[in-house]
Amino acid sequence: MVSFDHRDPGTDEDVWAAVLRRDLPSLDLDVDRIVVVAAHPDDETLGAAGLLATATARGIPIDLVVVTDGERSHPDSPTHSPATLGLVRRRELREAMSIVGVENESLFLGLPDGGTDDHRDAIARALQRAIDRAPADRVLVLSPWRGDGHRDHRVVGEVVEQVCAQRGIRCRSFPIWLWHWGGPDDVPWPHAERLRLDAAARDAKARALEAHVSQLLPLSAAPGDEPTVHARMRSHFARDSEVFFAPRPAPGPVPGAVAPTPDSASGTDAATAPSGEEPPAAPTVGPEYFDDMYARHDDPWGFDSRWYEERKRAVLLAALPRSRYRAAFEAGCSTGALTAHLAERCDRVLAVDLALAALDRARRRLRGRDHVELRRAMLPDDWPEETFDLVVLSEVAYYWGAGDLDRGLTAAVASLRADGHLVACHWRHAVAEYPRDGDSVGAALAARSDLVRLVRHEEEDFALEVYGLSGARSVAAEAGLVP
Repeated sequence: MVSFDHRDPGTDEDVWAAVLRRDLPSLDLDVDRIVVVAAHPDDETLGAAGLLATATARGIPIDLVVVTDGERSHPDSPTHSPATLGLVRRRELREAMSIVGVENESLFLGLPDGGTDDHRDAIARALQRAIDRAPADRVLVLSPWRGDGHRDHRVVGEVVEQVCAQRGIRCRSFPIWLWHWGGPDDVPWPHAERLRLDAAARDAKARALEAHVSQLLPLSAAPGDEPTVHARMRSHFARDSEVFFAPRPAPGPVPGAVAPTPDSASGTDAATAPSGEEPPAAPTVGPEYFDDMYARHDDPWGFDSRWYEERKRAVLLAALPRSRYRAAFEAGCSTGALTAHLAERCDRVLAVDLALAALDRARRRLRGRDHVELRRAMLPDDWPEETFDLVVLSEVAYYWGAGDLDRGLTAAVASLRADGHLVACHWRHAVAEYPRDGDSVGAALAARSDLVRLVRHEEEDFALEVYGLSGARSVAAEAGLVP
């Protein structure tokens, strides 16, 4: 995957400081919009956080596409699984982007870390959609440099250059690992440009870099948990400028990419995978879908008007193994129809949703119930840090695409107390806008070795399951009715 060892001391920053005194053309930031395609969370911070801070200070909107979650940054870690590490790195990226002023939600593709070469079409299509999402005459696309010595950086850089050449869009790449393994003779100086950073941009970059704790500091004292960006490597990113490379002569055609059409301009992906190739997993459903639903309907899914929903809630509540819980977390609470019933059986309820309109309606419904807290959250990225003895996933997990389902279930299990229960209830029929159906959610839960299933209720229309952690006991066993 890489042609260097990140543990090596690497090139001293003094070597680079000497050669970077040379005159380089200035990077032109007179643009209407910037799209950044990062191979891993932290690429954009290491290579271009100063540019991003400069752009946001000038009011230039920025969209960020993150190809992988960097879940293999510590392949020998005894304390962090790849799924857990991917969750951590997403959170770190969101914090870093907030520091440099990027307001738009990042698009996480969740493709395999180290396996991007098998997903060039998916990357190309994601970039096409990002470019078309908010058309502008003067767009700049940024990505890691394809000569950086890292396979994922090469693949992403190549795809970006190909798409931009086809679309006639200006792109630039930023080196990261070049500064570690390379020397002055490895730099394509004829293609190099420089962006000078003012004091505010340098400060924002330094603080954004601090957000990537999992990469800068040891995960633990155990072997395999060492930092991936050591202090000597980190010194390359404390400069008063950033270096970018213009593309070399245009590469070949883009696999799976298409020129703008009425479909692609409206956000519909007109490209299809080549014959015999499985298309990439659909992405997680974003907030735009829900905002539109709540803008057009007071009760989009009939939670308050349909007997089906009322009955399903009753089945879920009856399936809870305990009459009362100390603390519950409800993911995707919508307008609070189920939340109100959970509040009657829990000492505290934290309920979240990504739609502000839904939360406004939930607050009106739950007014006066001080033990209920409502928050806006994008799951699984914004999973709360607290622990609970009841976690409820009701009609939410089939919205999670790509790797988000695994990350969401991992976060849910991690937030359970030792005696806690996880409830999953999902519609079983396929919906065109959803990346999966309820049965695939059930299969993912059943495949987890860290859960024990206590309840399984299946109908033609929905499936309901209750899980506990290893050692969990049935209702009768907890009541002492059976050994």
